[in-house]
Amino acid sequence: MVKDAKVIAVTGSSRGIGSEIARELGRRGFIVGCLSRGGGLPDNVPDGATLLPFPCDVTDETSVTVALGSLVEATGRLNGLVNNAGLLVEHKSAELSVADYDHVMRTNATSVMMVSREAYPHLCDAGGGAVINIGSFWDKIGVPRNLPYCASKAAIAAITRCHAVEWARNNISAMNIAPGYIETDFNHDFFADEKTREWLRQRAPMMKPGQTGDVARLVTALFAEDIPFLTGETIYLDGAQSAVSYTHLTLPTKA
Repeated sequence: MVKDAKVIAVTGSSRGIGSEIARELGRRGFIVGCLSRGGGLPDNVPDGATLLPFPCDVTDETSVTVALGSLVEATGRLNGLVNNAGLLVEHKSAELSVADYDHVMRTNATSVMMVSREAYPHLCDAGGGAVINIGSFWDKIGVPRNLPYCASKAAIAAITRCHAVEWARNNISAMNIAPGYIETDFNHDFFADEKTREWLRQRAPMMKPGQTGDVARLVTALFAEDIPFLTGETIYLDGAQSAVSYTHLTLPTKA
């Protein structure tokens, strides 16, 4: 473990975008606390990287407190946080239950508030730091069957702005990265489908999805460059998809 390396906690780090963020941070010399429900490490950890696993359910306050406390106990500090954990559950709005809505909101948005709150005193002890939230470009568009997800991602943008304003005097910045369509191990088959590929060619400016590495490199760059005056903003990492004007957005359905 590098003595002076910055320590970054990443939630939802076992798969998908979170695992690539953890690997890229480790590759660039950061010490990474990998927080996931299963408590494991991502696959293919780079040689020489320091990734430390901690079980963490981001919807449970005690679990979050214990995980972050264990990371700080193991490393002596916390310099940054990536709130990445989340889920997507499709429902028609007219049939959406409060329980299903609350489940998505608690996992995607309430967790950002809660994990950030628990990280706050550790960041203050370190003299400041950065919180980077992973939102979505769906935060400003209406997507059929995805009311809870869109609402949760819009909430993340609002949480980011509030934290940036409240915590600025503690030298803590807050940023929201809003990816567009990103190909991951979860959705590889969906993006490989010809119907989806044709939809992207017609509707997406770059005619293809982004990659997890795009998100990971941006997150790592923000930590590496340390630009504290850049705070309270949302960066849309979507290949100009959100700049296109549509009356509505309908994703292709599986055959």
